[in-house]
Amino acid sequence: MEVIAIYSNEHHRSPVMALWETVFGYETAHNTPSLAIDKKLAVNDDLFFVALAGNEVLGTVLAGYDGHRGWLYSVAVHPAHRRKGLGAKLVHHAENVLTERGCMKINLQIVSTNESVQTFYEALGYSTEPRISMGKKIESNIRTPKN
Repeated sequence: MEVIAIYSNEHHRSPVMALWETVFGYETAHNTPSLAIDKKLAVNDDLFFVALAGNEVLGTVLAGYDGHRGWLYSVAVHPAHRRKGLGAKLVHHAENVLTERGCMKINLQIVSTNESVQTFYEALGYSTEPRISMGKKIESNIRTPKN
């Protein structure tokens, strides 16, 4: 039976980094797992969750909340544990925590070519909105820390 817990850097860092490398295969410096983890921990908002079976990390979800909108990031499930409801369990957990904090709307972004992920989120009640996603990298804040 899986449980969802708040991320612990001491216990979960290495397995989460390995999971994200497997699931996402990062290609850009701003998505480097060690940097993403450090930046999230610096916010200290307790919105970083792991799905565990014993001590094994099976999945993750990061959430963000700015007082108006919530966001979901880094929803990842180890390939050997997919299609068993764990991804939905992670998303629902993050949604519940955001809702308890007063969040009125939850957003997420996916790569437009990833149709299976789009179908996954549609089954959870998310819909495509007519928006243009824009981004600006702040290169001075993209430093890959030593592991």
